[in-house]
Amino acid sequence: MEVNAQFNDPRLEKLDGFTVTINSESQRANITLNRPPYNVVSMVERDQLRLVFEALDEDESIRIIVVSGEGEHFSSGGHIKGFLESSPEHVSKLAWNIAAPARCSKPVIAANRGYCFGVGFELSLACDFRIVTETTRYALPEQKLGQIPGSGGSARLQKMVGVTRTKNIVMRSKRITGQQAYDWGIASEIVSNDDLEKAVDDLVAELLTFSPLAQRTAKKLLNDTDDALLSTAIELEGHCYSRLRSSEDFKEGVTAFHEKREPKFTGK
Repeated sequence: MEVNAQFNDPRLEKLDGFTVTINSESQRANITLNRPPYNVVSMVERDQLRLVFEALDEDESIRIIVVSGEGEHFSSGGHIKGFLESSPEHVSKLAWNIAAPARCSKPVIAANRGYCFGVGFELSLACDFRIVTETTRYALPEQKLGQIPGSGGSARLQKMVGVTRTKNIVMRSKRITGQQAYDWGIASEIVSNDDLEKAVDDLVAELLTFSPLAQRTAKKLLNDTDDALLSTAIELEGHCYSRLRSSEDFKEGVTAFHEKREPKFTGK
């Protein structure tokens, strides 16, 4: 059963431009950008999204978080006037807020349909999985405003696709299709527009079959070693492997394998 999420933080008493629902049966939280038709993201919304991710990360009943947009588009980007109205100190926090999905210990899926521009693209890049359709259009159009991406977009993108393609997207404000995003390794999966929700449901179901402890460990390891030397990454991988070796989930996984049954992981 899906219900509206309740938060103790008074700053989340009234959500600005998005909704949060929780499905206890599927251990899933849904963050839906909800300012149609283009789901423009306000400055207040950026702050609240960070707080929501932090709250959902602490909720032990939730295993997976899905971020999507209401209607035909994920998001056309941020509220432009908000940049001029905000203080330099507030603007300096933009990247930290939008990086919340990456800091979250749980798997985060972005369901990207239609426009996915500016902060919409940057928020998606901070997620672990991006599922796109033939309608998806990714872009970082800040050059048209005399600006550059300010919430981690160019930095994350360069890690994924290299400097040449990133310059083409950032310096020319060039849009790329869902197919290009998949071919370049930005998107995890491409499906038909009508199948987006089913693809997300299937991925959630698949991720729930794994050990939550192993999932959290894998995500943190991969994030922490993104800039590391190969030798350092291998060393850290070994330490993580050793720690999981003593977990109850690993024991259950090995036992289930030999007993030819599905494992029942508890996250311990």
